[in-house]
Amino acid sequence: MIGNKSRFKMPHVFVLLMLIIMFCGILSYVVPAGQYQRVHLNPADETSRMVIDPASFKYVEPTPVSLMTALSSLAGGMSQAADIIFFIFIVGGSIAVLQKSGALEGALRRLAKGMAGREIATIPVIMLLIVAMTVVMGACEEFIPVIPIMVALALSVGFDSITGAAMVICSTSAGFACSILNPFNVGVAQSISELPPYSGWQFRLVMLAVIFGVTIFLVCQYALKVKRNPQLSPMYEFDRTREEITEEKREIPFGVREKLVIIIFLATIVILVAGVLKFEWYFNEIGALFLGMSIVIGIVAKMGLDGYGQALADGMADICSGALVVGFATGILYILNQGSILDSILHGAAVLLKDLPPHASAVGMYVFQCLTNYLIPSGSGQAAVTMPILSPLSDLVGVTRQTAVIAFQLGDGISNAITPTSGVLMASLALAKIPWVKWAKWFLPVMLIQYAIGLAFVIAAQSVGLGPF
Repeated sequence: MIGNKSRFKMPHVFVLLMLIIMFCGILSYVVPAGQYQRVHLNPADETSRMVIDPASFKYVEPTPVSLMTALSSLAGGMSQAADIIFFIFIVGGSIAVLQKSGALEGALRRLAKGMAGREIATIPVIMLLIVAMTVVMGACEEFIPVIPIMVALALSVGFDSITGAAMVICSTSAGFACSILNPFNVGVAQSISELPPYSGWQFRLVMLAVIFGVTIFLVCQYALKVKRNPQLSPMYEFDRTREEITEEKREIPFGVREKLVIIIFLATIVILVAGVLKFEWYFNEIGALFLGMSIVIGIVAKMGLDGYGQALADGMADICSGALVVGFATGILYILNQGSILDSILHGAAVLLKDLPPHASAVGMYVFQCLTNYLIPSGSGQAAVTMPILSPLSDLVGVTRQTAVIAFQLGDGISNAITPTSGVLMASLALAKIPWVKWAKWFLPVMLIQYAIGLAFVIAAQSVGLGPF
């Protein structure tokens, strides 16, 4: 009993970020205030991006943060990140309309039935469909309702519940780690780093092919092992007593209307890719595209005005916590700037790292992002916390900003499938009726392999000078 009472519990992410803000406020009384000069990369072009002049650091008059300033940092952070926050709301609401139509769930059910007799082939096909939505649209929570379907499918063909859950959880975590057009992590991180929207997608595509290909192989290998000897499954005893999941029996229509919704969704992805790569679309245009998609889907699915509005509102409500994390996290940057200590921290880090080769600094950034994700599992929130510091630091230590973003997204995504601070993971495991300890024991070897491959890609990105800068 005593041991249970003394067990440490991770505070809510909002509380954690507020504690960091207060800590940064205290630092403003301890860390000497300092400042770098920002200059145009091309002095002759005033539209070129601003970079730090590494030789310009100087100490300045201290501006310690008052209690009122610390408390107002949340409003300041919300204001600074308003474009990102509202973008997340629009995309989250629009994806919820797609989910509410039932077309996505119906398509997956139809696919599962169509693959009968080709059980092992079902795994890569379903995982590829899920990862496609994740790397392009950042879909993650949307697949939680699919978990019981996948578990029932896996059990019905001789696999186990871990295989069913892995098809969804491993796909979304790898998809976030290797995102190409995901607006919630790559989009936010590149925006903060002042990189062209979704630049470096070719490198990320290779990264996705390798990491996700290995992940599919490991899931299939495990599924076949369990099919040959069911007693090797950690869930063997429980799966034997498990009743058929009622959700799997529930009929979901997939007629002409649902097929049209899927076509609209696929057309949206094509337009998104073309708009980003050819017309350099950014938050406003992408948000408008998703909102337009949701309106058309609402009409085709015959949701009605109230039904559409409610679906949109529910989606925004579901994404609210993740969107507001960005504002809370940006409050940290606000405090560091108000206290004039951000540049002092950058200068100190640069002095420590200056004698290290850039590759070692890139690896250090990767390790830092991997550890940070256990505290801040929100991709956009983690980007808002870490990228304002790591982007200019990368300039100072000879690491390309694109490499810093690669380190961020790999660190942010891989451990999403194991961190107990992730609400999405815990909800998924609850629906699958899999204890976290058993899931973590199974996934840990997979994660270590993914971490090793990710490390190789971070080093490769720095070696080739992945850019444009």
